[in-house]
Amino acid sequence: MRAEIIDQGRGVELWLDDGSSYRFHSTWLRFNAPDPKTISADNGQRLVTLGQLPENLCVTGASLIGEHLELCFNGDDERFEVPLGWLVAHRYDFADQPRHDLPPFTTLWDGSDALEPVRFDALQSSDTARFDWLSDLVKRGVARVSDGPIRDGALFELTALFGYVRETNYGRQFEVRTEPNPSNLAYTGLGLQAHSDNPYRDPSPTVQVLYCLESSATGGESQVVDGFAAAMRLKREDPDAFALLAQYPVHFRYAGGQDVDLVAERPLIELDALGRLKSVAFNNRSMGPLSHVPYGMVEAYFAAYRMLEQIIDDPAMTLEFRLDPGQAFVVDNRRVLHARKAYREDGVRWLQGCYADMDSVMSAWRVLGKKLHANF
Repeated sequence: MRAEIIDQGRGVELWLDDGSSYRFHSTWLRFNAPDPKTISADNGQRLVTLGQLPENLCVTGASLIGEHLELCFNGDDERFEVPLGWLVAHRYDFADQPRHDLPPFTTLWDGSDALEPVRFDALQSSDTARFDWLSDLVKRGVARVSDGPIRDGALFELTALFGYVRETNYGRQFEVRTEPNPSNLAYTGLGLQAHSDNPYRDPSPTVQVLYCLESSATGGESQVVDGFAAAMRLKREDPDAFALLAQYPVHFRYAGGQDVDLVAERPLIELDALGRLKSVAFNNRSMGPLSHVPYGMVEAYFAAYRMLEQIIDDPAMTLEFRLDPGQAFVVDNRRVLHARKAYREDGVRWLQGCYADMDSVMSAWRVLGKKLHANF
């Protein structure tokens, strides 16, 4: 392994033992170096601004010392140490930048996959059990719980294991059970098509928790569908249909009462700046009239919408389970669609729900990952 200054000091090339090499620009190295003179050891925040660095920044010295690359820059007497493992992990010098359709850590699934619940007390007492459970939520977008306490508000005890409740117009929690004059079809015994929650909100909640307190009614089985798997299947079967649903935003609206009128616009399939899947927002109940699709594309758009809906409704894509009292499931609302079968009012089906956010899930997962795994 060796390091060589290149381009008159404007960069460094790092040669690895396997013969591969990666180049790093001088400004990139100085601005990003995980050295305590650049990045705070207490909180990981940057201590310098780009404007404080010379525009003609050059590397004047580069040498390998143990597992670090030691660097010197023009106009600066300080020496900067950059771990080699960190450099390799953050390399960006590729002949062709790798292209991915999915975000990091994503594992696609369908109705043939198992999704075993984890005992609530294990999540409370075991870092390993909680890390594995959060890994399901991060990688698959859904995780289940069993043997939880059967009491009002128990869902908050579950949510506290990974994040914070996001309060909405529904309150800190909402009751999913039959109501007279319901403000939402979820509060009836009707079956519900697989859907994302709250696409009419900006920003939309990224986590939903559904916790069962009573389940004596006939029917009402819960269902989940991997929206990312559905979108990728659409892309394989009809790339033009995928592109069309990703190109144009649609109008979502919820006016469930005199004091609520929520409106947001987003594409059914949303991609990030790198072209990777970011979210699937599918909610037939709350989708308004198309207003951004050109006249000549409307028929093709509806055909693409129909294809996506047929994929989402395909039983082969659907994972089904019954929630009994003390059981719950949590979904990444940007990705996993949830549904339920109709139920009869020969008993009671009572779930409590709340919203949270995936940034807290990811934070809890990373913290536990670093605690349990040296190379995480």
